[in-house]
Amino acid sequence: MVDEKKTETNSTKNTNKPLLPSSSPEPATSNTSSNKNTISTSAWITLAILGSSILITMYGETMLLPAIPEIITEFNISYNTASWILTAYLIAGAVMTPIAGKLSDIYGRKKMVLIIMIIYIIGISLGGLSSNITILIISRVIQGIGISMFPIAFGIVRDQFPPEKLAIGVGTFSAMFAAGSVVGLAIGGSIIQYFGWRNTFFSIIPIAILLWLIIKRFIYDHNTNQHYLIQFSPSEEKSSSSAAPSEQKQGTNVNSNNNNDLEVVTTSTKSIDIKGAITLAIIIISFLIVFSYLGTGSSSSDGRVSEDSITTPIQIIIGFLITGIISLILFITIEKRTKSPLIDFKLLSNKIILPANILLLISFLAMFTVYQTIPILVTSPAPVGGLEGDALTTANIQLPFMIVFLLFAPSSGFIISRLGNIKPTLIGSIISTIGFFSILLFHSTESMVAGTLAIIATGLSLTQ
Repeated sequence: MVDEKKTETNSTKNTNKPLLPSSSPEPATSNTSSNKNTISTSAWITLAILGSSILITMYGETMLLPAIPEIITEFNISYNTASWILTAYLIAGAVMTPIAGKLSDIYGRKKMVLIIMIIYIIGISLGGLSSNITILIISRVIQGIGISMFPIAFGIVRDQFPPEKLAIGVGTFSAMFAAGSVVGLAIGGSIIQYFGWRNTFFSIIPIAILLWLIIKRFIYDHNTNQHYLIQFSPSEEKSSSSAAPSEQKQGTNVNSNNNNDLEVVTTSTKSIDIKGAITLAIIIISFLIVFSYLGTGSSSSDGRVSEDSITTPIQIIIGFLITGIISLILFITIEKRTKSPLIDFKLLSNKIILPANILLLISFLAMFTVYQTIPILVTSPAPVGGLEGDALTTANIQLPFMIVFLLFAPSSGFIISRLGNIKPTLIGSIISTIGFFSILLFHSTESMVAGTLAIIATGLSLTQ
């Protein structure tokens, strides 16, 4: 009887062997080990194409910066209202990024990138047709949705690069952010100066459409269904992993032996936290409105303050502050109870992830402070401390800021690998602090402002 059982077991093993296709663990391991340090041609193509989409989006963001003073004058609006040209863009991006991430898990990352790019092109077209500040801000909200494409595009690139070479992809992606900013300022300033700020939007449309066609034709998302395998519960991981080879070979869902597992996967992956998305949007909008009023007040474009601006903003600030706090409490409660949260608070409690996110938040606030304030400083009249420059002057002064980012972005991985994470962060924080204090004291000439901006950019580059 013992011999019969042994022979049955051996025969079962032998009959199961042919069921393992070329994607079985043994061949895949040998293939991976031999090519683990090699970056495929398709990976380079994917990086170049999706990196170009980042460049175009950042070009669309920074090209308009030199035109902010001109827009204030043309539409006769206050600095507070003008701040929404950037604020609306950030709100849309912050709200849509986690939602777009969930949608990419359901419908596929490539499809979501294409959809987001279509929305972005619509927003760009509307921006070029803006006849008043309301239409312009609406167009900026639509354009801000384009930010949510960044993590999805990076996910596609990440899956095609071997782990040992992933730093190359990260560095290139970071460089595209800076490169887009440099191109946006260099070209945008000239377009604004000679053709008007509306034509900066129209200059993007043909390139964005061409890039959309290239992505549709040449980009392939290799791991569209990867999230289904990750979602299995730890207690049943062994049983699911043993069934995985034959199921993957036949291309079917896990529904024969582990129906409970499948229900868990489907629920967590194919549901979107609508309540969480709404409360998150209210939180971001409320606090950004508060910060906007605190930072700019309600002065008009000529510097005068109306009588109502002394009392009305205080009431607005308190109202939105209370709304933001209540929404934050509701958001935390909702996210803790939902099975598929937009933000996993367990990750935020991590000692590494939480400080890193706080540092990134501070860095981006510093960057957009530069974006918002420098154009006003450059174009303001000399009696109030300005430089009396035009759009082209504004672009040239901000250009060193972007160039420093472009130079440091590819080398950030090398610096961190040599010095670790802590030292570059501390050094960068000190340098950027010195830069901000310097620009407060020395801003009487164009060269002073450009030089201090380069110092700030050096510090911020090391902290990211």
